[in-house]
Amino acid sequence: MARPTPLSGFPEWLPDGRIVEQHVLDVLRRTFELHGFAGIETRAVEPLDQLLRKGETSKEVYVLRRLQEDPAEAQADKAGQLGLHFDLTVPFARYVLENAGHLAFPFRRYQIQKVWRGERPQDGRFREFVQADIDVVGAGDLPYHYEVELPLVMAEALTSLRSIGVPPVRVLVNNRKVAEGFYRGLGLADVEAVLRSIDKLDKVGADAVAELLVAEAGATPEQARACLDLAAISGADASVIDEVRALAVGHAVVSDLLEEGLAELGALIEAAAVRAPGVVVADLKIARGLDYYTGSVYETVLVGHEQLGSICSGGRYDTLATDGANTYPGVGLSIGVSRLVSRLLSAGLVRVSRKVPSAVLVAVTSEESRTRSDAVAGALRSRGIPVEVAPSAAKFGKQIRHADRRGIPFVWFVGEPDADGVVQADQVKDIRSGEQVAAEAGSWAPPAEDLWPTVLPATVPQA
Repeated sequence: MARPTPLSGFPEWLPDGRIVEQHVLDVLRRTFELHGFAGIETRAVEPLDQLLRKGETSKEVYVLRRLQEDPAEAQADKAGQLGLHFDLTVPFARYVLENAGHLAFPFRRYQIQKVWRGERPQDGRFREFVQADIDVVGAGDLPYHYEVELPLVMAEALTSLRSIGVPPVRVLVNNRKVAEGFYRGLGLADVEAVLRSIDKLDKVGADAVAELLVAEAGATPEQARACLDLAAISGADASVIDEVRALAVGHAVVSDLLEEGLAELGALIEAAAVRAPGVVVADLKIARGLDYYTGSVYETVLVGHEQLGSICSGGRYDTLATDGANTYPGVGLSIGVSRLVSRLLSAGLVRVSRKVPSAVLVAVTSEESRTRSDAVAGALRSRGIPVEVAPSAAKFGKQIRHADRRGIPFVWFVGEPDADGVVQADQVKDIRSGEQVAAEAGSWAPPAEDLWPTVLPATVPQA
C-alpha cells in the first residue's frame, strides 16, 4: 500500500493531543451541567433545503449521496437531498420542533458533536471539527436575561481552562437591534447586506467594506462612513451606549428599535461587569453573517491570539425554530473545540503528563508465569488503576525502558519464590526517582497526580 496522503482540513490528533481535547470537553461538559444544561445529540444529516434556508451557507454544505446514485437524478431531485450539518443550531431548531411536546420550556441544552463545512482549510479552520454548544429555547417568548446569562456561562467554562494554559478570553458582544435600528435610521433598507459587509471588516479592512456597502447594500459614501463609525465603537462600560447615541444624533437617526437594542446591550455590559469583570466587551462591529440572529450576538477571542479569529460565537434567534403556528425563540453560543485545541497544541501552550492512560506496567518474569502478572493487573484495575502488562518476558531493564518510552511512571515486579520456596513480596518501582518499595495489589495506589494523565500549562522557558 502506498503511503497515504493527508487530507487537509480533517484533524487527527496524536494521543497526547487527544488527551488535551478530552480534558477540554470534560471541563466544558461539567460546567454546562453545573448550570443545568441537559446533553443531547442530533443526527449528522439534515434535509438540504433546511440547511440552506438561512444565511450564506450554500458553498459550505457537504451534500450526501449514495455511490450508486445517478448524479443527474440526484441534481434533479433536490427536495430529497441530504447534507451534513455545518453547525449545531439549525439541527437543534429542527429537534425542538419535532420534540416540543416532550420538552419542558425554557429548555436548556448542551450538545457536543462534529460538524462539517466545505471551506478552505487554514489555521484554526477545518472541514471536519468538534463544536460544543449551549442554548436556551423558550415557547412563544424568551426573557432577555438569558442573553446575559449564556455568554457568562461560556466565559466561566473557558476561564476554567486557564489552569491548563488556555489564554484569557474576551467575549465581544453587540446587539442586532442596535445595528438594524441605526442602519434603517440612516435610510438603508437592505440590513442583511449591511451586516454581511460589516461582518467582513476584520478580514478585508475598512476601505474594502466601504466599497461593499456602496456596491451591495446601496449605501452612499456618507452612509457607508456612518456604518463604519458605528462599527468602530467599543468598550467595557456604559460609555459605549453614550457614544452610539451621540453618533445617532450626529446623523439624525431616530429609532425605537435602536433604543431598545441599546437598553439591552447596556444591561448585558452592566451585568457582565459585576459577574465577569473585564471579560465581556461591547464591540459594535460584531455582526455575525448568518441571517437568523435577531438580538444579542457574540464572538470570543483568545487574548494574545486574536489573529486566530473567534473561538466561540452565537446570538439570539427568534424565528429559526417555527412551524408557522408556534415559535420557539432561543439564544446560544458555540465553541469551536477543534480550533481551540489546535491553537493549544500548535502554539505549545499545554503539555500532558504522559501520552498513555497506564500508570503501571506489570513486568513479566517468564511467559510461563504471565498469568501471575495478569492477575496483579486485574487486581489493580478492579480498584480503578489503569494498568498494562509487559508485551514480552524480556530482561527487566528492557521492560523498564519500554515503560519509560510510553511514559508509564511505575513498573510492578511480581514476587518470585526464593531458594527456600518462600514467595517474596511484590515490588513497585517509580522509574523516575528510582525508588522501589514492597507493595500489595489489594492496597497500593499511585499518588493521585499519577493515577491518570493530566493536562498542564507548558513550562515557560527561562529568558
